[in-house]
Amino acid sequence: MVNIANWLHRRASICGDRPALFLGREMVADYAGFHARGASVAGWLVANGIAPGDRIALAMRNCPDYLCALYGIWYAGAAAVPMNAKLHAREMAWIADDSGARVVFATPDLAPALQQQGCDGEVIVLPGDGEDHVVFAAAPLPGPRDKSPGDLAWLFYTSGTTGTPKGVMITHRMLSAMALSYFADVDVVHAEDCAHYAAPMSHGAGLYNLMHVLVGAHHVCPPSGGFDPGEILDLAAHFGSVHMFAAPTMVQRLTRHAKAYDEPGLGLRSIVYGGGPMYHADIVEAVDHFGPVFIQIYGQGECPMCITALPRAMVADRTHDDWQARLASVGRAQSVVQVAIGDGAGGVAASGTAGEIMVRGDAVMPGYWRNEEASTRALVNGWLMTGDVGVMDAQGFVTLRDRSKDMIIAGGTNIYPREVEEALMTHEAVQEAAVVGAPDPEWGEIVVAFVVCAPGHDMDEMAFDAHCLDRIARFKRPKRYVHRHELPKNNYGKVLKTELRRTL
Repeated sequence: MVNIANWLHRRASICGDRPALFLGREMVADYAGFHARGASVAGWLVANGIAPGDRIALAMRNCPDYLCALYGIWYAGAAAVPMNAKLHAREMAWIADDSGARVVFATPDLAPALQQQGCDGEVIVLPGDGEDHVVFAAAPLPGPRDKSPGDLAWLFYTSGTTGTPKGVMITHRMLSAMALSYFADVDVVHAEDCAHYAAPMSHGAGLYNLMHVLVGAHHVCPPSGGFDPGEILDLAAHFGSVHMFAAPTMVQRLTRHAKAYDEPGLGLRSIVYGGGPMYHADIVEAVDHFGPVFIQIYGQGECPMCITALPRAMVADRTHDDWQARLASVGRAQSVVQVAIGDGAGGVAASGTAGEIMVRGDAVMPGYWRNEEASTRALVNGWLMTGDVGVMDAQGFVTLRDRSKDMIIAGGTNIYPREVEEALMTHEAVQEAAVVGAPDPEWGEIVVAFVVCAPGHDMDEMAFDAHCLDRIARFKRPKRYVHRHELPKNNYGKVLKTELRRTL
């Protein structure tokens, strides 16, 4: 029977003395200790009445004990409900209650506010940094409980920017498929590599622990508990061969910091980016500075990290005739899934035709937690309907246009905001741009661009307009420009276009 936690159990039995968990430069546990702490978490859960299939929530900042608790939950045969540490305590309590979590493991910085919310599950405060605690002193389970491939392993709640979050049911089969596809389509992981957790472990960064556990690599949690460009570069230089997952905004900030302080990025081996649009100008600048360390993936919680991939050679290539088009894409389908473009009538669109991106395979969710209506809308004839609009060329490269709900229809013509944003982002005075549609009595909608200016530059609407006219069709250019000091974003770094629309 398949329990994803077997990967840690096997690794600890083979090379238990290998360094495993670090807080900054300090080692907290080797693989034997990692396994022991996880097995004791499981023993504590079972002793306190937790049964296979029960949900256990994690309200924890990035820290070594996050992984110990996660594997302890799996050892016990339960399902983890990781929650972003940046969420409001009220939002965490809602997720804990909706999931029916029996226990909520929390770090000391998050526990008090969560306890005040009065969620149904018992809140257990864990130190987070490898210190002693009654949970880690419990009689350990000898090994992971048996699970079936289709059993729930990870209940991932969407960001909820358009309503209450939905719980994506991620199974043991999905996690195995994602991790093994990573080796085939994304990157190779070696035992001497180091996973650096700068992005939330409740999301993609945490999912990527699996392939590093599988080979016995190091796991480093930064003392800051999150994203700090200087800290990342310092730890990369110390450990060497560092892998990390980063949202596009993190890549932009890391590049900006490294250039400002003349840091070459020693020790950075692989930066996998995804989770939002990476603009062409930003990734070109990042590769020019750091070299061929970047790999792009496209996925959703509903098919975690596992829809398409663009390998480092293609991200860094500047010699192929189609390098710019490939770099603007999100790559080709990963090995464990099939990807197609829907024609809106239940069929598959012709090559080069825009439509909704669809995906099916072992990495796709079975549905949303206790939400049959949403599951029926998302899963159609065996396909996951992603809600993203894209095109696929004859070679299988998929290029995202936008979320279907973000498409602008002006005078009966479809305009994809990302295309306009890409044009604006190539102007030296533009640091960030977000394009939305605003109601218009004549055209139905008009294009409005929210612009954050680069340091040392001011808004120049005439210059921006001329710049766009040199790059995109006249009807696509913004009719209005709005200056912003910053763009509203959710806890995963995605721009909240719903909030921008409310200001119009």
